[in-house]
Amino acid sequence: MPGEFDFIRRFLHHFPKARVPVGPGDDCAVLAPSRGALCVTTDAVVEDVHFTRAGFSPADIGHKALAVNLSDVAAMGATPRWFVCALALPRDFPAAHLSGIARGMAALAREHRVDLVGGNFTSARELSVTITATGELSRPPLTRSGARPGDWLYVSGTLGDARLGLAHLQAGLRRGGPVRRQRRPVPRVALGLLASRFASAALDVSDGLAQDLGHLCTASGVRATVELARLPMSAVVRRELGAAGALAGGEDYELLLAVAQGRGRAFERACARGGHVVTRVGVLSEGVGWVIHDEAGRAVRRPGGFDHFR
Repeated sequence: MPGEFDFIRRFLHHFPKARVPVGPGDDCAVLAPSRGALCVTTDAVVEDVHFTRAGFSPADIGHKALAVNLSDVAAMGATPRWFVCALALPRDFPAAHLSGIARGMAALAREHRVDLVGGNFTSARELSVTITATGELSRPPLTRSGARPGDWLYVSGTLGDARLGLAHLQAGLRRGGPVRRQRRPVPRVALGLLASRFASAALDVSDGLAQDLGHLCTASGVRATVELARLPMSAVVRRELGAAGALAGGEDYELLLAVAQGRGRAFERACARGGHVVTRVGVLSEGVGWVIHDEAGRAVRRPGGFDHFR
C-alpha cells in the first residue's frame, strides 16, 4: 500500500511548479507578493457533509474544495495567487482516487492561475480536503461592512441550483444542471475583480441568500428590502423549489453585491460587456434587518439558511 510520501508525490505530479521562491517540499512556502495587500481564507469540504463519494467523482471533490475558497477571494475583489492544501484520507483510500482529486483541483487552479505552494497529508476516518487560499488586492477590499443606505443590491447568476442538485443526488439522479452546480460550483473571480471598481460591499452566497444577506446588513448597519419577483432562478428551480427554496439554498457561491445607486447603471453595463449575469434584487435603507416583499408589496416570511450546527 502506498505511504504518505508516495501520496505526496502522486498528488503534486498534477500541478505545475509554483512560481514562488520556495514551494512544496520545505517546512514553509516562501511567497513574493507585489505591492498589493493580501487577503487569506480557509475552508474545508468534508465527506458526508459537503459531498459523498457515491455522488461525487474524485475530480468533483478536488474542484469543489478549491472553488469554495476562490469564491471567498472573489468576494473580496482580489486576484487569487497561492493556496495550500491539507488532505485527510482514510487508510484504505485508493491512490487512483487521490490522483482524481488532484486533477480536478489542478484544472481549476490552472484556469485561475493560482499556485499550490504546500500542504499536508494525514490519515482520518473520513475524507476531508482543507484549503487555505490567498488573494492579492489592487484596490481596497470589498467587505461586508461597506454598504450604505440607498445602495442597490445585486446577485450574480441564479439561486437555488446547488440546493436542488443536492436533492436530486439524494433521490438518485446523477445528471443535470443543478447536480453540476452542486458538484462543480463556479467561483466568480472575474466578476469580483470588476465589482471592486463599483461595489461598496460584497460577500459570497454560501449559506443561502436569506442568511448571508443578514450578515451584510448586520455588518453594515443597514436594512434591506428584497423583491421576491426579482430573484434570479433557473426554470427548474422555479418549478421544483420556488422562491423560498432559492432564498434558503446553500452552496450557490454566487456574489451578493451592494452598489451605490449612482454607479448601478454603469456597473450593469460593465457586467454586460464582460459577460457577467447580475440581477438587481433590492435596495438598502436606514434601519436594521431585512424584509422580503411579494409582487403585491406584502412582507413574506423569511426562510432560514444553512447552519452546520443547527
